Order: sequence, then structure tokens, then C-alpha cells
Amino acid sequence: MNQGQGMNKLLTVINKLLGPEGCPWDREQNPDSLCDYLIEEVYELVGAIRSKNTQEIMEEMGDVFFLLFFMAHFYKNDFSLEEVWGKSAAKMISRHPHVFEDEHFETREELLHNWEKVKKSEKQGKNQSPFFSIPKNLPPLLMAYRISSKAARSGFTWSRDEEVEKKLAEEWQEFMHARTKGDNDEAEKEFGDYLFTLVEFGRRNKIKANTALSKANSKFLGRIGKMEALALERGLDISELDMQQMDTLWDEVKSAE
Repeated sequence: MNQGQGMNKLLTVINKLLGPEGCPWDREQNPDSLCDYLIEEVYELVGAIRSKNTQEIMEEMGDVFFLLFFMAHFYKNDFSLEEVWGKSAAKMISRHPHVFEDEHFETREELLHNWEKVKKSEKQGKNQSPFFSIPKNLPPLLMAYRISSKAARSGFTWSRDEEVEKKLAEEWQEFMHARTKGDNDEAEKEFGDYLFTLVEFGRRNKIKANTALSKANSKFLGRIGKMEALALERGLDISELDMQQMDTLWDEVKSAE
């Protein structure tokens, strides 16, 4: 089955589900009601990609495409899928003059600066702030990265990493001071400032905080699972172990890696 046949088959399924003899639940849906499902499916696709399981990736990618085509059905009187794809292709061609035209950029920074310049020209008559295009419902770590990235492309960032390191130390001291005072609201604010600066420090070192934390979460949960399995092998109930015993298991699992 080629791409066109597969897409047509999926669209036929959607038309059947939404037809007079289709599924009552599907027929009750609208673009707004499908948004949460789309977000959930995208997260599942990201999880599959990071697990490197190609079968799961294929399945979750199919679920995302299904929901996008499902949503497109509700706009069939406003625009077609061909228009969506054509507009997207034209946008990417315009934003990559170094690929589709004769323009040349000496550095990555020049390339990104031009990207922002082209995006700004596309939004004539709209809000021209470079931050306006950042989705308001992004997870906080991902949003902080996007804000820092946009600020850097606008030239509003520290000139050297050492300045960021100094700022990190300042933010940590401010957090500790608020914590010492017992002011929880102030401590939360200062901790947020520290995290925001840390995200920028990671960005400058080509580290995406959201991805890094996701991997750390997975690593921690993986080690906990191995600890539980090891405890079970030894006839132990991990929930009844003290901190020292759990630390011993943790070190054993970590060493085995």
C-alpha cells in the first residue's frame, strides 16, 4: 500500500465513523473536544520515539495522524488538506532560502536570525513580538526553553556562559535566603527564577531541559523498577526497607549499569 492509498483508507474510515450510520461518540466530537486527545497522543508518540520501539512509534504516529485528519474533517468547508500541505510547503521553502534559493549563511546564528526575520515578515499586520508565536499551553520547562531561545535570537541574553553561571549562583543564594526566612511564596518565586536561568544555561550548551529531565525521570523509574525486582528476588518488601537499605540497593543497581 502506497502513501496515497493508506491516507485514502484512513479518510474513508473517518467518513464512515462520522456518517449517518457511524459511531455516536465520534459524531458528537468537535475540534475543541479533540484537543486534549491530540495532546495526549502526541505525548504518547514522544514516549514511543524515546523508547526507540519502532512498532510503538508507528502505532502512536498513526493515532496522531488519525486525530489530525479527524479534526480536518470539521473544517472541510473552510479549507482542504491539499491547501494545508501546500501552505506548509510554501512556508518551509520561504524559510529555507539557503536550500531552495541562492542565499548563503556563514553561521548557524545568521541562519536562525533570518528564520526569525522571515517569520516576522509573514505576520505583517499581526503582533510582531518574537514571543507571540510561543504556544501558551506548553509545559513550563519547554516554554522556558522557547522563551530563552527567542530572547537569544533577539540579542537579549548574556554574552558569555560565565555571566550565566554567576547569575545562577545569585539566584540560588536568593532562593536559600527566602527559604531561611521561611517565606514559602518568596522561595517559590526565587526557585522559579533559578530554574528559568538553569534552562537558559542548558540551552547555551545545546541541552534542552525538558528532554534532559524526561531522560532523568526515565532513568530514575528504571532504577526503581530494578531495585524492586532485586528486593523481590531476595524475599524483601521494598516498602518496608529503611533509607540505608534502599541506598544499598540503589548503588547495586547503579553499579550494574
